[in-house]
Amino acid sequence: MRDKTDAVGFGGFEGCAADREFFWHLGSDRPEQWENRYPMAYDHVWSPGEECDIRPLNGEVLVTDLVQKGGWLLIGDSVTENHFFSLSCLLYPHVRATPNYTENPYYERHWQQDLFLLPTSPLVPKLKFPEGFSIENTPLVTFRRVDVLLSKEELEGLYSSIYAPGANFSLFSDDAFWSLSPHEYVGQFTSKKNNYQTMVINTAGHWTTGLFQGMRDSQNKGGGVGNILYFFQHATAMWADLVQRLLNESDRNDRQVVVRAYLSGHEDCFNLFKPYTYVHKYTTQWWNWNWITEYNDIFQWLLSSPLYPNIHFLSIDRPGMLRPDAHVSGDCLHIMSGAGVLEGWSHYIWHYITREI
Repeated sequence: MRDKTDAVGFGGFEGCAADREFFWHLGSDRPEQWENRYPMAYDHVWSPGEECDIRPLNGEVLVTDLVQKGGWLLIGDSVTENHFFSLSCLLYPHVRATPNYTENPYYERHWQQDLFLLPTSPLVPKLKFPEGFSIENTPLVTFRRVDVLLSKEELEGLYSSIYAPGANFSLFSDDAFWSLSPHEYVGQFTSKKNNYQTMVINTAGHWTTGLFQGMRDSQNKGGGVGNILYFFQHATAMWADLVQRLLNESDRNDRQVVVRAYLSGHEDCFNLFKPYTYVHKYTTQWWNWNWITEYNDIFQWLLSSPLYPNIHFLSIDRPGMLRPDAHVSGDCLHIMSGAGVLEGWSHYIWHYITREI
């Protein structure tokens, strides 16, 4: 790598439509890391086993499906934003991204981001547009920043219904986080004007004792993570009940929600320059990484119930757990576009919603 723009080609892309923290998402913003990490980190792709009949990942075919079968609404934290940026590269040059952070660098992290079909795409004459589809206004992919599934008020109400805390109790610390009620984002998902078919949910990274200060407990595992896991069971059940009910009440019964297993980070990732051959255990207690599998297990068990026919759990975190070399340049949680992890998520989600359901 001789220039940070080389990352686009190394990642197998022609370009990327989104522009927020462009080179951070591509992992090429720190030249001092280039010699050891790049381009080797881009040499890997997610490859299904021979027994799996899965179409090759193809941006043009994916664009066609997003138009003709319905778009994706991505709901999650900054790791989900990583996924959105990767999609903006996979679908390039057929999409445009909003908002434009180059023109307005004074961004807000929680702004909605969208990918729209580019009017000049050579695919446009070949597409069969659904009724009411607008090239200018109908998004193919949308990202909404939602860290903890439910609104602050909903979570506080749920906690009070379980524990009946005192008047001076505070569930949350002053740590910044962004969230919305499912009433808002499921309403957006089911709105006829948006043409969404699939909502992709991801959560766990912000369910920490740093944010949920009211559940800190030095006698409990992880200083209170055990308390949060118990509360997480109630919160996910409340969320799934509400989301399935809202879907049932909508105008269509074919919209699907997929919950992607959360991907935790890697210790000492900047000294690891190739994939693991097995998932390593943690030696420290960073954030809530040691217990991410327990959060995922709770969600997976919940969604195995026939009560939620339109909500599905996708346990697709293992390929990422084998990739300590695939992180962005600044931390060991977020994933860079082009390294194969995020693109593998898109590949499997696309396969699942168009072939498995």
